[in-house]
Amino acid sequence: MTSQTYITSLERRHQDLERKINEEMRHPSRDALLIAALKRKKLEVKDQMAQANRDVAH
Repeated sequence: MTSQTYITSLERRHQDLERKINEEMRHPSRDALLIAALKRKKLEVKDQMAQANRDVAH
């Protein structure tokens, strides 16, 4: 997998997590623990994207 392919896959995953968070937030009986877990995962993916972009820049 090339660096750009990896970054693109991370971007897709980040967008997917954002969509899942938004969907869960719209539910009247939303699950706060699930939302928190999704947000943590989204931050992890964001950190991975930042690291991958730094690696490509060097």
